[in-house]
Order: sequence, then C-alpha cells, then structure tokens
Amino acid sequence: MAQRMLALDLDGTTLNHMGELSDGVRDAVAALPDEVIVVVATGRSIIATTPILTALGIREGLAVCANGAVTIEIDPKASAGYAIAETVTFDPRPVLDRLRVALPTARVAVEELGVGFKVSEHFPEGELMGETRVVEWEELVAHPVTRVTLRQPEATAEEFGEMVERAGLHGVSYAVGWSAWLDINPEGVSKASALELVRRRIGVEPSHTVAVGDQRNDLEMLHWAAWGVAMDNAPDEVKAIADEVAGHVDDDGLVPILEALGEAAKNGTPFRDGVHSQATARFQV
Repeated sequence: MAQRMLALDLDGTTLNHMGELSDGVRDAVAALPDEVIVVVATGRSIIATTPILTALGIREGLAVCANGAVTIEIDPKASAGYAIAETVTFDPRPVLDRLRVALPTARVAVEELGVGFKVSEHFPEGELMGETRVVEWEELVAHPVTRVTLRQPEATAEEFGEMVERAGLHGVSYAVGWSAWLDINPEGVSKASALELVRRRIGVEPSHTVAVGDQRNDLEMLHWAAWGVAMDNAPDEVKAIADEVAGHVDDDGLVPILEALGEAAKNGTPFRDGVHSQATARFQV
C-alpha cells in the first residue's frame, strides 16, 4: 500500500492550550499504521521539539523545526537523539535594524541550534526553552541565523501586528503569532518548503499528503498538502483556506482526524475528499 505523509503542527494542534499532550492524542498517534509517516512541523526550536517527539513515541524519521528553517533527523543513537539534516540561514542585521526603530521596546531572540537563544533581554518565563544569554545588539546581528523572534508582552496581538505591518519587512518570511510574537525566517522558507523536501526524500506522492495546523505560520503548509485541516481554534483566515475544519484542540479535535487517516491507510483509500462532523471524520473517494 502507498505510504501517506501526515504533517503535524504541535502547539494548538497536537498540544492543547496548556501545552499538554493528552492521552487520547498520544494513543491516536501511536495507533497509526506504518503506512502513515508522521512528520512534526513546528515553530518550536529543536530543544523544545525533541521532548514532544519522545512523548509521541516518534523514534525515527524527520521533523521540521523553526517554521521550516531547520530539519532534523531523529536518531536515538546520536548523543542528542537527533542529527541536523538541513538548515537555512539569513543575515538578521537589515531586518533587525529596521525593527529596532519600528518596535524599540520589543525583546529579540536569535536561536542557537541545540543550545537555546541569544536575547536582547529575558523573555517571560517559560516562553523560550534551553539556555538564554543576554547579549549586546552587535552580537545579536553579527552572524547568519535560522530564525529571529520578537516579543512585546505589553502589547496586544492586534497592536503588535499593526506595528509589524508599519515596519514594512522585505526579504524575509514572517508570521505573527496569537500573542504579540513575531517569527522571522529566511525569505521563501516556511513549514511547507521544508516539508516538500522531506516528502521528496521519503518518496511519498503529493496526493498522499495531509497537514493539520492552527495558526498563520501553518497557512503555507495547509496550501501545500493535498488535504489541509485547520483546528476549530484557528483564526478565521486559517480555517478559510483549509479543506476541512477539525474540532477544538482542547476537546482532542485532532483524534478523529488521526483515526480517519489510519482507517483510510489501512483500507488503501485516498483521503482527498474529507467529511467532518463533531463526532467523527472520514476520508473517502
């Protein structure tokens, strides 16, 4: 039977709004047949992603981190449990110099792969995983990076989004999160761009791809997949481009999708035409 590829966002999709993995979701992932290859695709750093992979029981394969700028190969034999398969970097100086003027009080972080973050000042507790080091501005912009994150805890998401719009960012890809949070990646880099490379590497046909997500950084991924599923807790603009809307993450809305995918894979049934209800989801010809 043909292999299927499931691209799975973490926060707000697989993990609830408390950042927890429910027993129902974990068990539904574990019950997927071998024909369904699960590829986590997240905005999280490597350090924040690998514990979730372990909790999900994913012990081999590839995972996309940092909104597509980093792809890791899960390798239990490696000292860190993974090897870096792909990275895409950019020069952060031009965009950060512009944002320093437009958002002078925003906190800035640049990721140090497998270590943590260099920051302009500390972020609210629990928002960044790994080691954080407060450094001078020149050190923040001195070297190519995979991702830059800006955070303005004092602003609402709407206020922050308006400030980012006024900044007029060019030459990069970016997504404003549900809070006053901005992730900036190299131009053209997204979860979708990384997932396409993964798809080709593992040899899954484009028509056998499904993606599930809940935020604006999932838009390209939902477009990319043959079947894009948005969570009910997603913003309206994300739900509008999805082929299907699942239940709310806090109600284990992902579980019926996983069960339906597993059933379709076992039956050798295409899942390009999905039908969703509050109780169940079925993918059929």
